Amino acid sequence: MKPKKVPLRRCIVCWEMRPKRELLRIVKSPENDIFIDKTGRMNGRGAYVCINAECILKVRKTKALNREFKMEIPDCIYETLESQLEGKSDG
Repeated sequence: MKPKKVPLRRCIVCWEMRPKRELLRIVKSPENDIFIDKTGRMNGRGAYVCINAECILKVRKTKALNREFKMEIPDCIYETLESQLEGKSDG
């Protein structure tokens, strides 16, 4: 029996390849709305960020989401990302 393939995605901050389940997915919908996708299945352009303090804090500082989605990202999205960090532990 073949082992199941684990989908890998790249963090937009540290550029490290990780299993999809270890990353937060941020989605830009076709209507240009930005959401945090907890299911990993929402329609739209996705960007992934590691669930660790360094990457989540650095995503705001480097404006990585602005670059990735080619638009200005509202501060409330970054605040929601930082609140996700407080709700999860690093390991």
